[in-house]
Amino acid sequence: MISRPTEQTFTEKLEHYRARVNSKLNLIMKDCSNVPQPLREAMEYSVLGGGKRIRPLLVYASGEALGLDENLLDPIAAAVELIHAYSLIHDDLPSMDNDDIRRGRPTTHRAFNEATAILAGDSLQALAFSVITQDPLLASHPKALVQIISRLALAIGPSGMVGGQMLDIEAEGTKIDEITLENIHRRKTGELIRASIMMPCELSTESVADITRLDKFGRDIGLVFQIRDDLLEAKEDTETIGKNTDSDWRNKKSTYPSLFGIDGAERRAAKICDRAMENLAELGSRAAILQRVSDYILNRSN
Repeated sequence: MISRPTEQTFTEKLEHYRARVNSKLNLIMKDCSNVPQPLREAMEYSVLGGGKRIRPLLVYASGEALGLDENLLDPIAAAVELIHAYSLIHDDLPSMDNDDIRRGRPTTHRAFNEATAILAGDSLQALAFSVITQDPLLASHPKALVQIISRLALAIGPSGMVGGQMLDIEAEGTKIDEITLENIHRRKTGELIRASIMMPCELSTESVADITRLDKFGRDIGLVFQIRDDLLEAKEDTETIGKNTDSDWRNKKSTYPSLFGIDGAERRAAKICDRAMENLAELGSRAAILQRVSDYILNRSN
């Protein structure tokens, strides 16, 4: 049985971890002084303009469960947020989802222009790997560093996030089954969330069994996150969630609510979340923050 932290404790942890990654991201952006000004401004707009920082939070929570030094986790947390920012820029492009609003303000291609947005996304992806490879603390763990880079590359590449985006585009306007939809979600959204949890494991001496449990947890909570995203678009308005709520409908995408209805999608998310929790049980109190993050993901309102 995992002992859940109190709401105050979790809120304090959330604020602490967000402050750490935001501080790191600000330093990274300041180091981009030699980047052409329009490009740098678009990068800063995308990275520093808010966000829930859920992926960095998972990095820190996983590292906490493994007893790792937060200083080792900072570059990993920043890198996954840079990757996430890049993915949102490209998702919103006219050739992709063609969205005008992100986090309650104009998307990057609307605030700047399409070419600058594409280049900003490209730059953030490259910058993420630079942040990891150039960190002196991570460099003192060379074998782990190689595996961390490998995990991130696989998560966002053609068999992961980008492949999921391709499958998502191909499925627009077609009737797909749950297996196909789950495959799209696991790739497009789930693999980066899974990597956020698993990259810290490369720095750990935990047993293979515990690492396997964290991996299973990561696979499931990534899927829960995307189902919840589908539900928010179906249930909430644009002002509440800070992005267009008609995007899935407009692009004729299959979602869990469209396949199973609101209630059916909520039941599936809860069931998968319960399964994810079962894989944390053996880690005991160390996994309390991870468990609480899962509650947050399942029940978030934006």
